[in-house]
Amino acid sequence: MKIAISGKGGVGKTTISGTLARLLSRKGYDVLAIDADPSMNLASALGIKNPPKPLTDFKELIDERAGGPAGFFKLNPKVDDIVEKFGVTGPDNVKLLVMGTVERGGSGCMCPASSFLKALLRHVILNLNSVVVLDMEAGVEHLGRGTTRGIDIMLIVVEPGARSVETAGRIVELARQIDIRKFGAVINKAGGEVKEIKIRLDGYGIPVIGTIPYDTALVQADMENIAPIDKGGAALEAIKEICERLIKQEGKL
Repeated sequence: MKIAISGKGGVGKTTISGTLARLLSRKGYDVLAIDADPSMNLASALGIKNPPKPLTDFKELIDERAGGPAGFFKLNPKVDDIVEKFGVTGPDNVKLLVMGTVERGGSGCMCPASSFLKALLRHVILNLNSVVVLDMEAGVEHLGRGTTRGIDIMLIVVEPGARSVETAGRIVELARQIDIRKFGAVINKAGGEVKEIKIRLDGYGIPVIGTIPYDTALVQADMENIAPIDKGGAALEAIKEICERLIKQEGKL
């Protein structure tokens, strides 16, 4: 199963990504977690103290694999050895790759680094025989039409507030344009507003697959610099229920 997780900044998608990855691994599945968010915080959510360097830091490798003379670049660079060479294995045997950020020119055109990362995502999503949990930024910039047919579900994390729900609607609109068809919302830091949020999400055609209560244990885990799954609490129990629901719905694990 390939899961892409998105949402407005600060809604808790990295916490959910890291916790889901470890829960799935505890069930015996081979799990690759990919940090594709520019903030690059997935390692801490997984409990990895020494995260791998971002792939975009390996400029010579990228130039060798994806670059070319006179500013040309390869659309299909060799990437099938990247997970093995640059992934770091953390608690519960979850393997982590950190994508890094691409410096874009004013035109936003492709460059060797962008070509390299897109090729890598195509490979891990379409060819890798593992569960992949992709912690994304709030858009779909990392994805392309050649990749999205391999994504089983896009989870969009929302929190109470109109802007978070509106961001979810924009994400779905963009994702549908590149042929992502299955979505699910996770309402995080949930309180008494759940019913109203569900109604708003329904207007965008986004079903809610789980709610996570506001839990001070997550704050404490962050203060203690430990993974949320190692702290426990009500939020963890809710994420466990979401994990079970995903497995049941997809039926692919």
